[in-house]
Amino acid sequence: MPKPVEMHAELVLIGVPVYGGRLSVDAISRLRRFRGNYAPAVIAVVYESKAYEDALLELGDFALEMGVRPFAARAFIGEHSYSNNATPIAVGRPDLEDLTKAKEFGRKIHEKIRNMQRLGDMPALQVPGNFPYKERGLLSDISPVTQEAACVKCGMCASVCPMAAITVRNTVVTDRSVCIRCCACIKNCSTGARRMEDLRIRQMAERVSLNCLKRKEPETYM
Repeated sequence: MPKPVEMHAELVLIGVPVYGGRLSVDAISRLRRFRGNYAPAVIAVVYESKAYEDALLELGDFALEMGVRPFAARAFIGEHSYSNNATPIAVGRPDLEDLTKAKEFGRKIHEKIRNMQRLGDMPALQVPGNFPYKERGLLSDISPVTQEAACVKCGMCASVCPMAAITVRNTVVTDRSVCIRCCACIKNCSTGARRMEDLRIRQMAERVSLNCLKRKEPETYM
């Protein structure tokens, strides 16, 4: 555990998307490049209204490993990657109500920092989750596909792909071993040429859509 030191002028903010109740593997890989100096930190996960399960606990543990001290946490709601007209899941989230609550969260963080003089004054952050964390349920060799007849080769799918998994030349090629199925390419395709046709993903989207009809609210831990 970090030793008590005088409060830092810096505040570290760490936000990570949730995949199947765990942190994004790619996000963890990128965060490993950073090291803190016992600075106070706020951690946040974004999930799609089903459940974030062990993700917030995992992020808190990872923050300590990075060398920062989390004292506040938030689980935000975001629109699901598989959400579409047929299977709507947390559509439009975060919305105006979410953003208003996020601002209130920021005010609470500011007030808490003002009332503290030392990191040692901070109690250990308690968030839900289990350790060992749940096993990752990974589906390999699946990615969106391109309907070439509808594709205009604008390159938008490649430009929004966070994994650089898409190459656009005479045809659109997707590296399935790299794709994380975030569906950014589908949501940003102006012609509807990018689609998720794998039956397993479509069935999963249908189940999640039915189970997430009731609105969920962000959760805060301080």
